[in-house]
Amino acid sequence: MLDLVLKGGRVLDPGRGVDLSADVGFRDGKVAAVEPSIPKDAAREVVDAAGLVVTPGLIDLHTHVYWGGTSLGVDADAIALRGGITTFVDAGSAGAGNFHGFRRHVIERSNSRILCYLNISFAGIYGFSKNVMVGECSDIRLCDAREAVACGKEHADLIVGMKVRIGRLAGGTSGVAPLDIALEAADRLQLPCMTHLDYPPPGRFEVIPRLRPGDVLTHCYKPFPNDIRQGDGHVRADIKAARARGVVFDIGHGMGALDYEVARAMIAEGFLPDTISSDVHTLCVDGPAFDLLRTLSKFLCLGMTLEQVVTAATSAPAAAIGRPELGSLAVGAIGDATVLQERAGSFDYVDSLGRTMTGDRRLFCRGLVRSGIWTANEEQDLG
Repeated sequence: MLDLVLKGGRVLDPGRGVDLSADVGFRDGKVAAVEPSIPKDAAREVVDAAGLVVTPGLIDLHTHVYWGGTSLGVDADAIALRGGITTFVDAGSAGAGNFHGFRRHVIERSNSRILCYLNISFAGIYGFSKNVMVGECSDIRLCDAREAVACGKEHADLIVGMKVRIGRLAGGTSGVAPLDIALEAADRLQLPCMTHLDYPPPGRFEVIPRLRPGDVLTHCYKPFPNDIRQGDGHVRADIKAARARGVVFDIGHGMGALDYEVARAMIAEGFLPDTISSDVHTLCVDGPAFDLLRTLSKFLCLGMTLEQVVTAATSAPAAAIGRPELGSLAVGAIGDATVLQERAGSFDYVDSLGRTMTGDRRLFCRGLVRSGIWTANEEQDLG
């Protein structure tokens, strides 16, 4: 007997090349069957997914969900359904000095799965609000590879990589040194490093060559001066070389990192993001980013296909964090799924510079399966 069947939906699992009308069955927290038709009496619960799209549970690779423990944290469970997210990857809200609190008070109590990049700063992101903005890497004394490695080993079940924020805002006069320290810690832990780069110094020329295969450059479609285009609008040679050696390019929309002009140029040139993430936090959860589904919808309207945006929020982030059991509806995979409705209409979308785009489509979440348990989106106004 199956615990749950999602019946009659379009099953879109692009990481495995699957796009077909099928039923998906779950048992004991895992995917148990993907078949053309599963009898209704073979399951304890049946959800009608006719006319809807069933994908692997969406993974938001860049979020900030240390709610109550950091000033930028939002409540993962409060936005999971509207964002279609079954796995949140927190991008460095906590450092070694406060990770225990993140684990005990947020992660262990959450209905949503939360995995983490550990901030190389011992204090994590501690000064982030409309009125207070203190970069956690501006005091290099807070960046210690020994503390990060010890924390990474102790919490290896949750920590998927190192995170470092560098640039004039996040790092002050520390330059590229926090990145070098983060890379040392990541190497010792044998994990990737996610790098945020705001305004120089340091600049792209110092940062990009340091990134290794599997490392993530987030905010990859951000505006000038760390735009990945040359002055003529084409992709820079060092960016192409980084992708060729396996650097992962992530969106990380947030409040300042999606420029429609850059996005249109890159998509036209075929330089698509590897992963699409929201970088949701307190200063962008009410716009311009909102959540993962709003971000994915923007990229649908910018010219990416549904298959491409689903890949960028399922199998691609799962690979980036080394968790192949996520982001897939293969039999035996963790039983996560997102049930989507793609609506036609007229929808206004704003980028990080305040530019408005009117799109003809938007994705809405009708419900989530988390470890085999169905939760419907009961919100009456899904707009």
